[in-house]
Amino acid sequence: MPFALIFISGGAILALELLTSRIMTPYFGVSLYIWTGILSITLTSLALGYWWGGRLASGPKARSDRTIGFLFGIMPALAGIAIVIACLAYPLVLHPLARWSLSGGAFVACLILLLLPLVATSAMNPLLVALLLRRQAGQRGDAGAGLVFFVSTLGSVAGVLITAFLLIPNLSNYSGTLLVAGILGALSLAAAASPKLPMSNRGGVTACAVAAMLGAALLAWQADRYTGRQGPVAFSGAQWQIEGTHSSLFGTVKILRSSADAEGRFLRMYFHDDLIQNTVDSNQQSASFYTWALEALARAYRPQLQDVLMLGLGAGIVPSRLATGGARVEVVEIDPASLEVAQKYFGFDARRVTTHQADARTFVATCDGRHDVVLVDLFHGDGTPDYLITREFFRDLKRCLKPDGVAVFNTFANLRDPRAYAHLLATMTSELPHAALYRPDWPGARYTNSFLVAAPAPLPTTQPVTLNGAPERHAGALWD
Repeated sequence: MPFALIFISGGAILALELLTSRIMTPYFGVSLYIWTGILSITLTSLALGYWWGGRLASGPKARSDRTIGFLFGIMPALAGIAIVIACLAYPLVLHPLARWSLSGGAFVACLILLLLPLVATSAMNPLLVALLLRRQAGQRGDAGAGLVFFVSTLGSVAGVLITAFLLIPNLSNYSGTLLVAGILGALSLAAAASPKLPMSNRGGVTACAVAAMLGAALLAWQADRYTGRQGPVAFSGAQWQIEGTHSSLFGTVKILRSSADAEGRFLRMYFHDDLIQNTVDSNQQSASFYTWALEALARAYRPQLQDVLMLGLGAGIVPSRLATGGARVEVVEIDPASLEVAQKYFGFDARRVTTHQADARTFVATCDGRHDVVLVDLFHGDGTPDYLITREFFRDLKRCLKPDGVAVFNTFANLRDPRAYAHLLATMTSELPHAALYRPDWPGARYTNSFLVAAPAPLPTTQPVTLNGAPERHAGALWD
């Protein structure tokens, strides 16, 4: 029983660490700040827990086996209660923390989510070592400490795998975190029910265990209402209802639908980890500028385009329009949720487009040079993953193009600090030396779409393009 508790609590530690990274992403982005905070607070919490557990095991007076057993048994329930309290707090405080400071707020958020649960669970290890030491009467040199940390670490490995491949794809971050709290409460209940584990106050352990489990269950039951997930959502001067939520290994996709006007027209939004990826009207016409810009630039440089490769599906608007225009279109998308959402909500017809569920980096490494245009719309959170903006990636991308083919990129630029974007341009042009940059002139914009057209050969002269259905408000910027 004690080693089973150590194994499962070790898994809970890493499960909570992974879930914390997912919880924080919508507030703080996919950034170094998040993982710096998570790792430093995790290690600090473990250090404090090991020290505290050792202090409790020794104490100012010699503690009995029953007292140490009580402390060992109650720790998971205390950790579960701390997680329930954190789940009550973080929907209210993480947004103000992100507005206060991206780096400082991330550290405070990690303290709220991780500190108390990890201190309590890690204190179990030295307490179990103390129990083993008393049972063995000094017959073993390490008193079983090596075995305790071995089992705990194996539990952490199991926790990572179960969280990544079962919890995250099938549960919301909120529900998954509360499930961890409930499991920790159940561990204490199991400890209290075990006659072989010496314990001075089984009733107290049982009470804390029940409190953790009930708190987690009640909050999970009311999770959608408490976190506002069931809507309506006030955004951009309108009220939106949540039509659907789809989770996968690569994030959570939510679909929002606005209230219909007198003529039955509405808008539908594609959210990925709470960042807007696309907005489409009730006629399945995109309201997002970038989709029209990608199509317009592709047609301007290759008016007779026949073979198109698109990296990144999103809502599927651009590949659907190009396929409707007669092009042979292939799409590479790593997230299975994107394909499901595009078909269910945005009219994407997978029969007209060849789709590959794969990592774009791996796919282009085996690409052949038969595409007139490669469209690159790859984002994780609010930026392009670093491994997709390397010289090797651009070199492989070049092999996907015909000799006169072009690549068109949707990127984001920070106009107040252009150094990172300068690195991107320098890396890209080392392999695709002929390039043009298009950026809408939106007054006051700090972060804005920047569209790159790049090729291994000199770029051809652009041709005029007419796009049927483009929203009137985008016409001027598109023409410019």
